[in-house]
Amino acid sequence: MRRQTLPLHVIAWIVGAFILIPVIYALLGGFKSTAQLSVNPFGLPDPWVPSNYTDVLTEGSFWRQLWNSTFIALASTVLVVALSALAAFVFARFAFRGREVLFTLFTMGLMFPFAVAILPIFVLLRTFGLLDSPLGVILTQAAFGLPLTILILRGFFRSIPGEIEEAATIDGCSAFGFFWRILLPMARPALATVSVLAIVGSWNNFMLPLVVFSDESGWTLPLGIQQFQGQYSTDTARILAYLVLAMVPALGFYAIAERHLIGGLTAGATKG
Repeated sequence: MRRQTLPLHVIAWIVGAFILIPVIYALLGGFKSTAQLSVNPFGLPDPWVPSNYTDVLTEGSFWRQLWNSTFIALASTVLVVALSALAAFVFARFAFRGREVLFTLFTMGLMFPFAVAILPIFVLLRTFGLLDSPLGVILTQAAFGLPLTILILRGFFRSIPGEIEEAATIDGCSAFGFFWRILLPMARPALATVSVLAIVGSWNNFMLPLVVFSDESGWTLPLGIQQFQGQYSTDTARILAYLVLAMVPALGFYAIAERHLIGGLTAGATKG
């Protein structure tokens, strides 16, 4: 290890420890009883109590919330990626009056916090009858995901050499044909990146489902965690088990797609 890079490695280990220690604590805490957590919060379970996890896995509400979170995350991702890819293609490959102004309006959405829009969103969803409907969460998440997704995809689309598009045009390929047959396959790293961001963001979204759903049957896992914590407020170990099980799908997906995420974020930065 070079002396110049030693500080960077130390910082990386410190940041990694801050991330991993709470996860490991929750994982092991789920195998303890609440009494063990009070007496020995940082040691290994003695004895191990796997019933905290098995009790959660046998509850029908957990699987219903898991399905709701999965469905909403996948639907939101498909919608935001499809719309953003089309918009980013236009912003990247077509020159028209007002293009940069319009693109700036989209990117300004990154500075618009969701909390500020809670009341207007609630009124709008109520007007269109989308409260207590997954569609109310899906459409809203897609709308708020457009600015960042368009920004990432536009940078990647602009990095594709113009000679490729010219060759496709000479071969009789239309603009949409070039987008569908050539550009999208080449943009897989960027598409994977924005898909990971959209899925993880949807999975962790708490405030929007809280506003939309009043019926327990539509709750997602973040809402389920809050309800479970209130129901078992004195059973900390079981709450930790529920929390770990709720994190597993998102962590697993992120671990699998991590290399695509890094590659996609840097792919558009190589354009000269």
